[in-house]
Amino acid sequence: PEDVHVPQWAKEAVFYHIYPQGFFDAPFSNLTHDAPVTPRLALIRDYYDHFEKLGITAIYLSPIFEADTHGYDTLDYFTVDRRLGDNALFKEIVDELHERGIRVVLDGVFNHTGVNHHAFVDLCVNGAGKSHF
Repeated sequence: PEDVHVPQWAKEAVFYHIYPQGFFDAPFSNLTHDAPVTPRLALIRDYYDHFEKLGITAIYLSPIFEADTHGYDTLDYFTVDRRLGDNALFKEIVDELHERGIRVVLDGVFNHTGVNHHAFVDLCVNGAGKSHF
């Protein structure tokens, strides 16, 4: 569409796509949500020089938010999945990549959630007429 603004950096960027759960060998299941945080996302640091050698100017991470399984069943859009790390680690990673001139884009997957997402649970419990969402 004509009214969509795409920043110039995005038009010129060389993207590298990473599916973090697979790339960093995270376990598939996260159903209990009480496992300790495992900072697998920190392993991306081993690739910084490689990204620069390839001329990468943007990293596309899909998805990184707290989820039950594969990541496309998001539970919390404000929390990094415990199988990958935590918000503080993610901020460090983003800052480090920015220092190298590499931007970070997240796959938000906002058009669907997991069955345990609070809004979906509320809908199932209260019904469409009484749901808070």
